Amino acid sequence: MVCLVTNHMLPDVQEPSVAPDTTSASEQAQARELSKMKKVATSMLVLAAVIFIVARAFEGEEVTWVNYVRATAEAAMVGALADWFAVTALFKHPLRLPIPHTAIIPKRKNEIGEGLGDFVQSNFLTGEVVAEKLSSVQMSRRLGEWMREPENAKSIVAEVAVVASAISEVLADDDDVKLMVDGLVRDRLGKIPVAPILGRVIDAGMDGEHHHELYNVALKSAANFLNDNEATFRKRMMGESPWWVPEPIDDRIFDKIYGAVMTFLREVDSDPDHHIKRDMDTRSRDLAERLRSDERLIEQGEKLKQELIDHPEFQLWTQDLWSSLQRGFGEATKEADSDTRRRIEEALMALANRLVEDEALQAKVDAWVESIIVYLAEAGRTEIGALIANTVQGWDAQDTADRIELQVGRDLQFIRINGTLVGGLAGFLIFAFSELFF
Repeated sequence: MVCLVTNHMLPDVQEPSVAPDTTSASEQAQARELSKMKKVATSMLVLAAVIFIVARAFEGEEVTWVNYVRATAEAAMVGALADWFAVTALFKHPLRLPIPHTAIIPKRKNEIGEGLGDFVQSNFLTGEVVAEKLSSVQMSRRLGEWMREPENAKSIVAEVAVVASAISEVLADDDDVKLMVDGLVRDRLGKIPVAPILGRVIDAGMDGEHHHELYNVALKSAANFLNDNEATFRKRMMGESPWWVPEPIDDRIFDKIYGAVMTFLREVDSDPDHHIKRDMDTRSRDLAERLRSDERLIEQGEKLKQELIDHPEFQLWTQDLWSSLQRGFGEATKEADSDTRRRIEEALMALANRLVEDEALQAKVDAWVESIIVYLAEAGRTEIGALIANTVQGWDAQDTADRIELQVGRDLQFIRINGTLVGGLAGFLIFAFSELFF
């Protein structure tokens, strides 16, 4: 057995397996630690072998303490070799012999990848696990605390401005983009029924009492128009009056009519509850209801809308709209001290303060983020598991084993060390028991 150890085992045991190419400092440190622990474990095997040889040489016919040392060293070698075989068999063939059930990781690489993918998606990407983790993070509060710092808000706006400016410059003169914007606007407007929306606008304006202001503006405008064109109306009336009616009579008739109209307009304007206004309210409510429910009015509204969308000037407007927005946004965000960027920064910090101070908003944002992330995790868990499995399957078998050994090999060397110590202790106890009782 000693010859076996010295002639065949030790060269393979002493030389640590070559780790895969390491590029990071952490991987290089792991490789050094692995090599160091392999040398320690191997040194203990060599020490046990040396002690065994020396004890065997001095062992006599009578049982003395040398026999106990020899038994302890012999069992320590057995434990060290057994655990060396077990650890080595995980990553390669011991002594390069194709022994069955060795080189387990290289042979079962694909199954390990599939198992790892299943483990991740079953234990890390379930809705319950993700939701529990997110609920303890307080994401919105942390984001608010970070974002309300002026420097952080500036950095966010600066990064967004750089990306937006780059995209804006790329798409500045792209005719396809202009056509796409035109198509999007047309498509969006085409799906929006005009008449019902106009009906809701009328109802909203009347519910907020804004229509009275509109009435008053219209009445004042009519009064101003009549006042500004009094001479024209007077001249027109005299021109249409019979020739035989004296001019003073025409003047008196015009003054009466003009005065009555102006007085009527002032009365309606000054009386919020005037019957004319009530009648206009009734008619407006009726029009709003018809705009929402009358199929004929709805159809007419759609025809008018389509005529507007199909007009050549509309396409020119949408294309100019994109160019104006792109040019204005690019100019506004290019300068670091521009008013636009400053306002965006202030808005971000104001939002951040609300996120920090408003618990109801925090709960709402956290619930919204949680629902999205949980949905993405549940929807993509199978794909993520498959990605892990396919990635591992694409690795070289021995390179995979070397990478895994680099991560866990240092800890596995303690199995060899413990095997040496436990084997020696077991050998001592067994030999002592046999000598005492047999």
